Amino acid sequence: MSGNLLTDNPALYEARFPDPARLAGRWTEDYLRRHGAGRRVLDLGCGTGRDAAWLHDAGREVTGADLSQAMLAHARDQHPGPGYVRADLHGFDLGQGVFDAVVCLDSALLYCHTNDQLDGFLSSCRRALVPGGLLVAEMRNGAYFLGRTDLLDTPRSNEFVWQGTVHRSVTTLTVDRTEQLLRRRRVWTTDDGSSPPVEQRSAWRLLFPQELRHLLAAHGLEVLELHDGPGPRTEPPWHEGLLPGRTTDADRLHLVARLESEES
Repeated sequence: MSGNLLTDNPALYEARFPDPARLAGRWTEDYLRRHGAGRRVLDLGCGTGRDAAWLHDAGREVTGADLSQAMLAHARDQHPGPGYVRADLHGFDLGQGVFDAVVCLDSALLYCHTNDQLDGFLSSCRRALVPGGLLVAEMRNGAYFLGRTDLLDTPRSNEFVWQGTVHRSVTTLTVDRTEQLLRRRRVWTTDDGSSPPVEQRSAWRLLFPQELRHLLAAHGLEVLELHDGPGPRTEPPWHEGLLPGRTTDADRLHLVARLESEES
């Protein structure tokens, strides 16, 4: 096994996190349509390209961007249609005012761990968007972990079959309050012992709803929606016809923000 198993093996990623109904893509398209977004969409942190391709098939002109070359190669091969480019969400320049919407799903935004990285992300989004363009994001909710420990410190197991071999992951989440990070330790094993155990460590920035509003406003983005669901990764999940909620108490945040025009 590789030291960065999911990033280096996109097909394994899709097996571990299946989305056969393309729920994330459908949710995104619903939000883009409700807020009148234009056709040109940047899927930032596109991963394997599943959502980018679904939006392309829905009639959008999509660019998928990711830092992983393996993910981008898989996306071009398995999910053609969008244009795929390599970009770092901490700071990117894909042109001035060339997108009607920037989409950032599955907590990708939270890989901005520092305030400088968050500022780099939002400054890059502002440069990329047309006036009135949208930022649509879906992520973990920092506020959920204030006093709650049900998702913390206890290892959680998952197993699935990929290429005829049973793969098992054991994941532990801990909160680093000093750095305001949700740290994840995941150990991978195979039942046939064909590969030694692989340990992966990663982290997400824990952002609180009011903190997020403040950051967005500082970069000229007006929050249109900020709520905890329903969404593609909530329980129960979103489905067509469901309108956004009004609270920010559960473990996911769903954001829609509009870039203010220069006149405003």
